[in-house]
Amino acid sequence: MSRWRELPAELHPQVRDLIVRLRRLKDRGEYSTRQVAARTGYSTRSWERYLTGRSLPPRDAVEALARMCGGDPSSLLVLHEMASARWGETHGGPSSTSSPDAGREPPAPVASWPYGRAARVALTAGVTALVVSVTAVLVLAVELAEAREDARAARAGAGAAAGATAPDPAAVLPSLHTCRLERADGRWYAGYSRTLQTLAAYGRTGPVVIEAQCLLRRAGASPGDVDGIFGPLTRRAVRRFQDREGLTVDGVVGPDTWRALRTWEAR
Repeated sequence: MSRWRELPAELHPQVRDLIVRLRRLKDRGEYSTRQVAARTGYSTRSWERYLTGRSLPPRDAVEALARMCGGDPSSLLVLHEMASARWGETHGGPSSTSSPDAGREPPAPVASWPYGRAARVALTAGVTALVVSVTAVLVLAVELAEAREDARAARAGAGAAAGATAPDPAAVLPSLHTCRLERADGRWYAGYSRTLQTLAAYGRTGPVVIEAQCLLRRAGASPGDVDGIFGPLTRRAVRRFQDREGLTVDGVVGPDTWRALRTWEAR
């Protein structure tokens, strides 16, 4: 498996999630960066930027890598769409999904519209609204499918390390989950993840979110149902807990919030 360089801290969690999944695909296929470049049509230099978080990969590059490594292109493309929307927030402008040495033919110029400015604005607004509506429907289904995959991997790793016998969280998604709280080494755990680093943010699903929801409920900042989906209620609960404990109130469960959740005791 590759020894990856740490991703830039300023990356949005959804951009980080896309790049991590691309790295896992490459590792699973055991391809070198040069081999990936040769089989996808994008240069080695471009792939080095994509996989280190310096550039957002184009949609075609994501799809090509998924097919090359036996992944699911549809789920990765949904993640890419979400990451594209967030890329501009941390890089001061619209997302860039191409590179000067990508080895692809430049796109043909778009013909001018024979309509006035008002018509172009109305058409753009309509297309944007349609894309947002369709994306909202697809994202949950795709994320839940990937959550089952992540949960199975997490359970397999825990079972190999400690002979765990807890029920497979993926088997019951999106049903509610049981929090099995226990204390070890001065920290609390709920049986789904032992992380102190993994970011859990709005839109994420899976075992890490279940763990955070259980610990929030234990700390008196109920996120509602423990369903493994980081939605509005969970984000609100995280912010309440962060404000109460004097942490940065950003609604994201990062290293500081994990430590506070795992060591929280009633006063």
